[in-house]
Amino acid sequence: KDAATNPRGIPYAPFVDKVEDYVSSRAEVDGTMKSFQEMISKYQFMEVNTQRRTAGLKEKIPDIQKTLEMVLFLQSRKPGSDAIETTFELNDTLYAKALIPPTDEVYLWLGANVMLSYPVAEAETLLESKLSTAQQSLENCEEDLDFLREQITTLEVATARVYNWEVTMKRKDKSEHGEEDAKGETKRVLPNG
Repeated sequence: KDAATNPRGIPYAPFVDKVEDYVSSRAEVDGTMKSFQEMISKYQFMEVNTQRRTAGLKEKIPDIQKTLEMVLFLQSRKPGSDAIETTFELNDTLYAKALIPPTDEVYLWLGANVMLSYPVAEAETLLESKLSTAQQSLENCEEDLDFLREQITTLEVATARVYNWEVTMKRKDKSEHGEEDAKGETKRVLPNG
């Protein structure tokens, strides 16, 4: 059967209400605990990857916004207006001065050392689309992080319940064996007495 998942396909952790539904004897406890620990590890792995993705998006979104603002500024300039002198970043610590005349095209870095020329209006559309996609991805990542934390907690509670059930069964077995031994000793004592 298909397990229930969140919108991005991350499966829900099993909720253990009655331990007997998952474990019928003490012999099954180790396998169940190991299974729960494996699921916790998988969720933690997904959590770390999602945190990395979230951090990347939080870094990327301001860059896209800044680029979009610049494209909108260039688009607002009238043909025939004076060139603007500006300083732009070449590297983290290296800046250069440039004169920017009114223009109807811009060059955008697409990544992997690729830069393309776009008409200003097309660049605006592309950047708005990229910004919207990045913001939606960030929302999804934050939602997934909450979901993953919830699943990890659910499995930790399930693990504790199975462990406590095993401890209770051990005590119950111990007390039953203790009573049998006491009854057996009493029976042996009576015939001799």
